[in-house]
Amino acid sequence: MTNGLQDQWNHCWINGEKHCLPTALDVTNPATGEMVGRVPLGGEREARLAVDAAAQAFPQWAQLPAQTRAGYLMEWAERIVRDRDVLAELLTAEQGKPLDEARDELEGAAAFIRWYAEEGKRAYGEVIPASRHQQRIMVLRQPVGVAALITPWNYPAAMVARKMAPALAAGCTAVLKPARQTPLIAVALFDRLMETGLPAGAANLVTGAADAIGGTWLSDSRVRKISFTGSTEVGKQLMRRAADQVKRLSLELGGNAPVIVFPDADLERAAEAIVANKFENAGQMCNGINVIYAHQEIADALTERIVARVRHLRVGAGTEPCVQVGPLIDENAVHRAEQLVADAREKGARVLTGGYRLTAGAYARGHFFAPTVLDGVTRAMAVTREEIFGPIAPIVRFASEEEVLRWANETPYGLAAYVFTRDLGRSWRMSEALEFGMVAVNGTSLSVPQAPFGGIKESGVGREGGHHGLAEFMDVKYVALTLPD
Repeated sequence: MTNGLQDQWNHCWINGEKHCLPTALDVTNPATGEMVGRVPLGGEREARLAVDAAAQAFPQWAQLPAQTRAGYLMEWAERIVRDRDVLAELLTAEQGKPLDEARDELEGAAAFIRWYAEEGKRAYGEVIPASRHQQRIMVLRQPVGVAALITPWNYPAAMVARKMAPALAAGCTAVLKPARQTPLIAVALFDRLMETGLPAGAANLVTGAADAIGGTWLSDSRVRKISFTGSTEVGKQLMRRAADQVKRLSLELGGNAPVIVFPDADLERAAEAIVANKFENAGQMCNGINVIYAHQEIADALTERIVARVRHLRVGAGTEPCVQVGPLIDENAVHRAEQLVADAREKGARVLTGGYRLTAGAYARGHFFAPTVLDGVTRAMAVTREEIFGPIAPIVRFASEEEVLRWANETPYGLAAYVFTRDLGRSWRMSEALEFGMVAVNGTSLSVPQAPFGGIKESGVGREGGHHGLAEFMDVKYVALTLPD
């Protein structure tokens, strides 16, 4: 790629203007190792300028009618859909996922933006029956103020939309920092947002040093809200630092999602859904399946179906035709996958397919790992206790509903869980007893604009999606009015 093309995203957005810096952060393609672009290496100064702009813009933006704010969002969504194919190529180049997945992600991003454009019009208040004559009690919902948004690398387009859309729809102004591995798509999305004529300072983008940018926002009292998606370790650090000013937090953190398949399940349907979920984005999905719990009566039959599908998955660069599994994000991710498989093998697991890094031919310069299925897995193995974030599917056999429920809940995480059964009573029992923020029964799709996405325990606090996601960016104000005589 020529220097001119590499530099087309080499800018931040602060107060409605492009900001370029003398130093830059290189972005590489995880499938080839080639540099695909660069962005400014911003720090404390740029982070402070972004908050200055957002704080100044907040009063005017918050007072705009919801319908007016919705207009900017709807136009932003239209521009994303219009340029979907170009944006998908950029997303794939820096993140690695197959082009079809990148296109779907951009369609999903536009869907979230459209939904919140409409939901912002429904931020209703309340009138409550009073306790005394001439008293009136009202509840108002008002934007919290400047919101700092920090997005991850695994879904770098979707997460910009899932955070920015409800923040702007609620009447907040925003400052956003994308992950250092995948900042290009965030810049490209912001370019299109600015094309809508959005008032200066309503949305600001800073790329660069995570500690300097995040630290500045955490220490600035004008930032009243932090929304972060990433690791549990970093989320805990944010909680500690946000406590100094009692900032509001939304944290979508790590997961250890089980899928539980009972003897009465439709095994073909279960196997198809499990493989589709487990190997989407090369397994780099926070609500992706981590452990497959198969009842001992059907474990062999289910395993056979899963392995047959996994062996036919095509691995390669996301730009290649018919590729279903792209590279992992970096060398550390590959090394971690190798360690998890090695640990499982040493403790008695059998590798039914995969289990190794791909290095020959076209794989030589990328971070590729063969789609893997492990059988004979026990709960003593790290692969069942830790978040995998890679294309590894461990299968654990269980004997009873009580046993598997206990196993599934014995984790500090609580993001998503999946159950396959035709028993209606069991569906309800498992849905209610599983200690997770989301449960899917006879399917593995959870992320939709109208529903609250998020976890409990060490998987985070707060929700994205639905009216719950809008409420994350709004304060509740109680007004007691006594009428004059």
